[in-house]
Amino acid sequence: MDKQTQPLSPALIKEVLAHKPQAAAELVQQLQTPVFNLALRMLGSVADAEDATQEILLLVLEKLPGFRGESALTTWVYRLAVNRLIDEKRSMFATHPLSFEAYAQDIQAFQKESQREDKQILARELKLSCTNVMLQCLKPQDRCIFILGTMFKADSRQAAEILNLTPEAYRQRLSRARRKMADFMSQYCYLASGGCRCTCRIDFAIGTRRLDPDNLEYSKLPTAEPQVLHQHLEAMEKIEEHMTVFDTLSAYALPEEKRQTLQDVVASVWMEKVCQN
Repeated sequence: MDKQTQPLSPALIKEVLAHKPQAAAELVQQLQTPVFNLALRMLGSVADAEDATQEILLLVLEKLPGFRGESALTTWVYRLAVNRLIDEKRSMFATHPLSFEAYAQDIQAFQKESQREDKQILARELKLSCTNVMLQCLKPQDRCIFILGTMFKADSRQAAEILNLTPEAYRQRLSRARRKMADFMSQYCYLASGGCRCTCRIDFAIGTRRLDPDNLEYSKLPTAEPQVLHQHLEAMEKIEEHMTVFDTLSAYALPEEKRQTLQDVVASVWMEKVCQN
């Protein structure tokens, strides 16, 4: 099993609490992929997700001595991450909020089949980007509920504990969020029999600088094993038909150079703070 997909072990946590830098780097390595994917879906851009991942992992190391075992460690980690991401005010979509109504108008603004030879490659990139943008149409907590239930496959008990909700409240809000997304997709996304096709949005996306043919951010990201997202969580909810679009999206790993840099930076900053105290 890849080291990134191994459960968090008490022995590793004990070494981190003993201020061993190698243990801190290993903990960061194990957590960075699920945290990055959660941040990417919550914030909607790769750059914002990378910055948030580093901040969240540093926060985990800083707060770890205060963990009292009142919940599972992974639940505690996800709660820290979720609270940080829901309250994010600096990301692109936090400063420019999006709604389903506004996105629908944007989609209808330009529809023309691209004649580019590389349109299938660009259409795939646009699909990945557009799917993330659709998530931004949900309000932050509803977005998080949707992501945990649909992509991370959290059962209602675990997700409710992460979000400080009752399981019943979580299930109701997840159902409403899925219905909103399904209604939008069934009208506007061809993946759910809607009217918009990615190949008809390529030229518009390039013209408005939403798509850079020379810098395909999602296509460049290495993929990770899907179980990385929900290795500590059990699936319970049945996903509605249209939601399989999100269920089949790839899990992403940070690029190799980013992974190593993040581990080194987080462990180094953490050790500096430990030494100062």
